[in-house]
Amino acid sequence: MSEKVVGILGATGVVGQQMLECLEERNFPVSRLVPLASARSAGKTITFRGEAVEVLEARAEAFEGIDIVLGAAGDAQARELLPEAVKRGSVCVDNSHAFRMDADVPLVIPEINADDVTWHHGIISNPNCATIIGLVPLWPLHQAFGLKRIIASTYQAASGAGKPGLDELQREMAAIGAGEEIGDTKPFAYQLAANLIPQISSFKDDDYTDEELKMGREGRKIMHLPDLRVNCTCVRVPIMRSHSESITAEFEKPVSPDEARAILKKAPGVKVVDDPANLRYPMPLETSDQDLIFVGRIRKDTSAPDGVNALTFFCCGDQIRKGAATNAVQIAELLV
Repeated sequence: MSEKVVGILGATGVVGQQMLECLEERNFPVSRLVPLASARSAGKTITFRGEAVEVLEARAEAFEGIDIVLGAAGDAQARELLPEAVKRGSVCVDNSHAFRMDADVPLVIPEINADDVTWHHGIISNPNCATIIGLVPLWPLHQAFGLKRIIASTYQAASGAGKPGLDELQREMAAIGAGEEIGDTKPFAYQLAANLIPQISSFKDDDYTDEELKMGREGRKIMHLPDLRVNCTCVRVPIMRSHSESITAEFEKPVSPDEARAILKKAPGVKVVDDPANLRYPMPLETSDQDLIFVGRIRKDTSAPDGVNALTFFCCGDQIRKGAATNAVQIAELLV
């Protein structure tokens, strides 16, 4: 692979910092790193491959000479700056929501639709973290049995709300342990410690939240399944890291749990952890700080009318790594 000048927009945030780690771990061919962040972070240094690198202010001119930009900023900053990067010759892999549903922007999970990067026009979008975690194991099952419908419930970690969410959960747990009042709970609407909140993002159509609608909209685009039916409920839970999902999937063809296990054991990006007799199943503690999606609790959907064309399973994955940073770096690898 030829070496590239790589920029990270939002380099000082949680996802940006994880992108740095992933570039190092995967030995990405970086000839020069350009960390970009807000004006208040400009001048700070970050460490990359043992060397201190100065953070630059994220302005249009800063993208001159950058081959690949990994975006880890918010929607507004992405919409303002990434088109400027494209004008200057960069290819951008963006983790924000800003461009995901644009018709001329590929939305990519490399294990599923790597070929879609070939028609990019300068920007490639990284999907929502919960979408990635659910679709990585669903895709090989779709290839074998033909996916028709998904019913999903997600159990999303505090760090899905960024560093403020992680810090707030830690603060609340410490306050409870010390017998103190919780007080203000921002960025959450309610106390998260010893609680769960059945709302992530704002309410949209038919009282579904934007986060819940993403799995259907993004899943149809990524898997090229325009008629896929999806129902999703997203819940914030008092977990530090790694999202979990309970998924019931209906297929065109009959499928058994044993057949599903055999397929998933060979699937890229998946690890089957499914031994109920020995209390082995996916859990956030075991899936954090790595890139595989753990899948278990694979069983028949006993509510299915025919009893043979549907499955239920539980999966967990690190939403900061595979759900964001690692997926973006994998997309960048396709470009080199």
